[in-house]
Amino acid sequence: MITVAGLTPSLDLTYLVDDLRLGEIHRPTQLLACAGGKSLNMARVAHRLGADVRVIAVLGGPTGDNVAARLSVDGVAFDVVGSPVETRTCVSIASAGHDELTEVYQYAPPMPSEVWRRFLATADVDLTRRPGWLAISGAPPAELPDDALADLIRLAHARGVRAAVDTHGPALSAAIDVGPELVKVNRAEAAELVGVPADQADLADLAARIRARSGGIVVITDGRAGALGLTGDQILRVRPPSRIGRFPVGSGDAFLGALVAGLDRGRAVADALRDAAAAGTANALLPGPGTLDPRTVAEIAATTEVSEVATG
Repeated sequence: MITVAGLTPSLDLTYLVDDLRLGEIHRPTQLLACAGGKSLNMARVAHRLGADVRVIAVLGGPTGDNVAARLSVDGVAFDVVGSPVETRTCVSIASAGHDELTEVYQYAPPMPSEVWRRFLATADVDLTRRPGWLAISGAPPAELPDDALADLIRLAHARGVRAAVDTHGPALSAAIDVGPELVKVNRAEAAELVGVPADQADLADLAARIRARSGGIVVITDGRAGALGLTGDQILRVRPPSRIGRFPVGSGDAFLGALVAGLDRGRAVADALRDAAAAGTANALLPGPGTLDPRTVAEIAATTEVSEVATG
C-alpha cells in the first residue's frame, strides 16, 4: 500500500499548439487537464501500474473541487483536507514547431496552521490502517517549518510505515536526518544538499554521502544520462532508455511512482529501478504529466539496462 502526501496539488493544464509565438493568439490543437502537482502525478502513475494508492490531498476552492473530480475519474482513492486557499493552476504549452516546453506554474499556496494540523490527523488515521509506504514528493508550502516533512516521516515510522521522499532544500536536509527508507532526488538537488557544484559532482559519491545520513536507499536521477541507485551493498547504474519523448513534465514523478510501486510489491531494487526508468520515459511520450500507458512501460522496461557498478 502507498499513502501519498498531497501537500501542494494543482490543476495541470497542457496546451498543444502548432507553433508558439510570443505575443500572438494561439488556437490549441489539444488541451489536457489533470489532477497534478508532483504528488498527484506520482500517485496516478503508481495506481496505473497496479499499486494500492491513497492520496491525502489539500484542496481548496472551485479549482480544488475540479482536481478532486479528476482524481475520481482517474480511479485514485483520496481523502480531502479542505483549505480556505484556492488550489493552484499550472500550465504547460507544447509547440509542434520545436521540442521545448513553455511552463507557467503558480507557486504553492500558503497552508494555514489549522489545515496542517488536520492533514497530520488524517495522515495518522490512514497510516494506522495502511501498512506499506508513505510517499512525500515536492517542496512543502513555504509557510510550513523546514522540519514539517521530517515530522511526517516520524509519524510514518511510528505507525510502522516506510517513507519515500523526493524534495529539495532545507526540507530535504531535515527529512533525511530522520531516516527515510528511500530518498529520490535529481543531480542538482543532491549536489545542493551536499554542497558541491552539480556539474562537477560524482553521482556515486553524492549518493554515499546522502546515505550516510539517511541510512536507506538513495536514488539520484540525471536526466537523459540515466540514474544511479545505492543500497546497502550495491551501486546500480541505470542506463537511459533509447526512446526520447517531447513531454518531460512529470517524468521524475513517474519515475518515483513506478519505483515505490515496485518496492511495495517486493521487487528487487534493480527491477524497481528498471520499471522507474521506463515509466519516466513512457511519461515523456504522451502529453500531460502522469498519463503514461502501462503497456509502454513494460515494453521499455524489457530493454532498459540496470547494471551493478564494481566498488573498490
